Amino acid sequence: MSKMRYVILQHADQLEFVEMPSDYAYQLSALNLRLNKEIDKLTADIVPKLPRAIAECDQLDLLEERYVISQGLAYINDLEKSFASVKEEHYPLIALLTEIRALQAQLEQWYEEEDLI
Repeated sequence: MSKMRYVILQHADQLEFVEMPSDYAYQLSALNLRLNKEIDKLTADIVPKLPRAIAECDQLDLLEERYVISQGLAYINDLEKSFASVKEEHYPLIALLTEIRALQAQLEQWYEEEDLI
């Protein structure tokens, strides 16, 4: 079984946990930081609400049932959909979408190689 890492994201006072292949967890964290840096530059009326990556860890035992662990590919697919739906006319949104889709493609390939999809 492949080694996994967990990216911990924070939405205001809510936490989200994303399970990623260990070789890609840093990419998700870096992408999240970049998106958070750039999101305020978007001029569209409706802009996705982004959590902030606050930590990564190798092992994670959730002690409260209200928390769940999201699968990395599902998380990145949702992220791509939310940014693809933005009606932006001024900021070069395609650059952000390209970064999201690059990680999405890498994860799809990884999951296929691991026979997980």
